Amino acid sequence: MLKRRDLVRGMAGGLAALGGMRVLPPSVLGIEPSLGPDVLPVGTRESSKLHGLPEKKLLIKRTYRPPNYETPIRYFADAFTPNELFFVRYHLSRIPELNVKRWNLRIAGEAVKKPFELTMEKLRREFETVEINALCQCSGNRRGLFSPHVPGIQWGYGAMGNARWKGVRLKDILNRAGLRASVLEVSFNGADAGLLPKTPDFIKSLPLWKAIDENTLIALDMNGEPLPHWNGYPARLIVPGWTATYWVKQLTDIEVVSKPFQGFWMKTAYRIPKGRFELREVFATQEDETTTPITEMLVNSLIISPEEGQRFETESPIAVQGITWDGGYGIARVQVSVDGGANWNEAALGSDLGRFSWRQWSYRFKPQRAGNYGLMVKATNAHGDTQAQELVPNPAGYHHNLVQRINIQVG
Repeated sequence: MLKRRDLVRGMAGGLAALGGMRVLPPSVLGIEPSLGPDVLPVGTRESSKLHGLPEKKLLIKRTYRPPNYETPIRYFADAFTPNELFFVRYHLSRIPELNVKRWNLRIAGEAVKKPFELTMEKLRREFETVEINALCQCSGNRRGLFSPHVPGIQWGYGAMGNARWKGVRLKDILNRAGLRASVLEVSFNGADAGLLPKTPDFIKSLPLWKAIDENTLIALDMNGEPLPHWNGYPARLIVPGWTATYWVKQLTDIEVVSKPFQGFWMKTAYRIPKGRFELREVFATQEDETTTPITEMLVNSLIISPEEGQRFETESPIAVQGITWDGGYGIARVQVSVDGGANWNEAALGSDLGRFSWRQWSYRFKPQRAGNYGLMVKATNAHGDTQAQELVPNPAGYHHNLVQRINIQVG
């Protein structure tokens, strides 16, 4: 197997239709996208900037090392987020540029019968290729909107992206290795590393039932192209419906084990208070008395247009548009209020791109009076789960799915 030190070489549009209006991209208009909502902690917006990583367009820089960049929300108007605008999230600072001709994927562990290794050529040639539409969302998306604020990267709305992921089913790879009756979890390691030897390696695990789910993939392509370097090239784990902490990038090692994995990023990090959230998919072997690992995404929605503070003329039609998603159960309805929540109206849902994809929605109204309008949106999924009216406090600032409100001015 190729050693990690051999891989490390250092760190290295058009017109969009919105509600019948033609909107030029900010780069054409000379208008810079917002660096995030005003409620972000003091200093967050001031320390952020629009910055382009290699092969990326301008994203909102939250940290340089490790690189953490979010997508300006106006670029979520498309059904799929372009690769060059897809957010970037890393925990460790040494991110290798991998030579795919020297890369391989090792499958081992005490709970497999036949450990083996795969090259990219074998992955593409010897396994059935499948494609799935799925939202990749950082567990801490919207952390910066928590009140009181909590430690961690102060993300706004843009630590997520929707993409078409193509690759091979993880269960097909595991079946080739042969699973022993003792198997309990499957762990995953990538090629990234910390600057200091004592930094915990970023290793995640899945319960066996999730690892062998037909939708859990080893992705090789993203939106019809090989994975970008900053999004996991040459291969990454895709766990549709679950937050992106499990979507391990630059995958190099798969370990099939007979007992709960004890690494820092499972036992200490990415934990939420036990029993406080409406979750159907729980990671029981990693639970303790008070906490449980974060797993599936909660039902949520986002207003993309109009933007906070935007002005309109009285009796001019206003198109309210956005996106909605959940952990894969399906969106049943989206409701919009234009009077701060006093009354709610049904929004029109866009095309269903699959249960793990976000879904577009729209609503039109014609304001009859001048003044401030409080636009709000809330989504409900097929199980009847709806967005929160109050946040559930948790130390890491996960699962922010408050009903969103923005204010616009008319007249």
